[in-house]
Amino acid sequence: MSSLHLELKQMIIDSLDLEDIEVAEIIDDAPLFIDGLGLDSIDALEIGLALQKRYGIKLDADSTETRQHFASINALVQLVDARRTQ
Repeated sequence: MSSLHLELKQMIIDSLDLEDIEVAEIIDDAPLFIDGLGLDSIDALEIGLALQKRYGIKLDADSTETRQHFASINALVQLVDARRTQ
């Protein structure tokens, strides 16, 4: 697991105030929404704001591509890596 994986997991925990979840409990390829962590659309907005604040990444909330980026920690890592190199 890369440091970016850990960083994104901690960002999600912090931005959503998930007090009962540890970084190690979030599985890299598990779904973040519905199954997996069970996050919802409000959580997605909070994560989007955190990504914008920390990495300068702006996403279109209604985009199918955005939903794919939010599928799992691995997908978020790919997004951040891709945007960092631009």
